[in-house]
Amino acid sequence: MSGQPEQTTLSTLERGLAVLDFIAANGPVNAKRIAKETGIRQGTCYHILRTLVVTGHVTRLDDGEYEPGPRAFSTARQVQVRVSVAPELNVILARLHNITNGETTYISRWQDAAVILQNYLAGTQATNVMKLEVGFGGDLHARASSKAIVSHLPDDQIESLFKGVSLAQLTPATITDYDELRVELAQVKRQGYAIDRGEFAVGVHCVAASFVDPSGLPVGAYTVSVPSERFEQTKPQLISAVLEASALATRFLHKKSHPSPPG
Repeated sequence: MSGQPEQTTLSTLERGLAVLDFIAANGPVNAKRIAKETGIRQGTCYHILRTLVVTGHVTRLDDGEYEPGPRAFSTARQVQVRVSVAPELNVILARLHNITNGETTYISRWQDAAVILQNYLAGTQATNVMKLEVGFGGDLHARASSKAIVSHLPDDQIESLFKGVSLAQLTPATITDYDELRVELAQVKRQGYAIDRGEFAVGVHCVAASFVDPSGLPVGAYTVSVPSERFEQTKPQLISAVLEASALATRFLHKKSHPSPPG
């Protein structure tokens, strides 16, 4: 595929988000350190901080240091509600983590045409993928969880999601051709699970299986992530584990929708 189209970003917004992220991770913290650690000029940093204080995203303390403000906490609460997981589904996530000998495991939800990462348990040999944090919902074409879910959607919905859309080349293995992706999704649907062979992050392989509601529509997916060098030797066990997790979640959703009568 030819080179990707030029990306246009707002540098001021990028710097403001960088400052907010740094304060959220390190606050309370002073402006001098923020400027140094983010690489933003100190004068520009002060302008950004004043704006964030006015909007309520940041609070300035009496000693001149900055910490997250009420708007930031409100946003965090909204995100937490958006990605919250039923306790029963979290139990299945923990079981998946345990039966794969402590591999990194994820649960994601299909919501608003995005596959939202809801929760994860880091492995003992953690596969650190920087973009994969709770709340992430992008790159549907490259993630095992996304392919596991999207493969069960009606054809017209899949076409609306991908046809004519530029599919970002995240790694050399990423599928960037729509027709090739449709072939992949058809295979995923037939076999009941999806595999990401280093398509989202170099050096990381993932296996995922979706779970469905009583009508048969996909609700979410469980994923196991392992370093690429030991994927093939564990592949059968990983596939079996995610299929079991998805079956347990599907069964739970069915019982929740059709509870047994009392007595």
